[in-house]
Amino acid sequence: MTPRARRAVAALIPASIAALSLASPLALGLSLGLALGGLACGGPQRAPERTGDAPADPAPADLRTPIERRRDAACDALGPKLTACAVADARADSAAGKIDRRQLEVDTAPEWQQKLTAKWLADCKGARYSSRQVRVLEVCLREETECGPLVACLGHLHDLVRPGK
Repeated sequence: MTPRARRAVAALIPASIAALSLASPLALGLSLGLALGGLACGGPQRAPERTGDAPADPAPADLRTPIERRRDAACDALGPKLTACAVADARADSAAGKIDRRQLEVDTAPEWQQKLTAKWLADCKGARYSSRQVRVLEVCLREETECGPLVACLGHLHDLVRPGK
């Protein structure tokens, strides 16, 4: 036991024992007990061996609140759905003659769709929604299967809630 450890053990001993000059034998007994106890436990502990399938580090705990997890799940599901709606709108606009073929190709390109989905996810997950707003996301996702009603439903995200209602 190092001198610093002995001082730490001696500092833990009540003043009445130290006053009776029993501190030294007691510290010796404690150090002997700790030494023997360490030997009885089989020596130093080793980290368990890793198997090839086990990850090197455990995944960090999810630090998001339950409402943030619900929001993120709804955003993840709505992003691709809304992108598909945007593609359908572009095709409808092309069929109606509102945009030409070149614009349709730009609006429906896979790269553009990925960017659109990524922007939605960043905006949606970055928003600080109330529990009511998260519920709107969840209900719209669950209830609305068509693009027009889905977009109209999501319009309720920013409705003002009157006190007392």
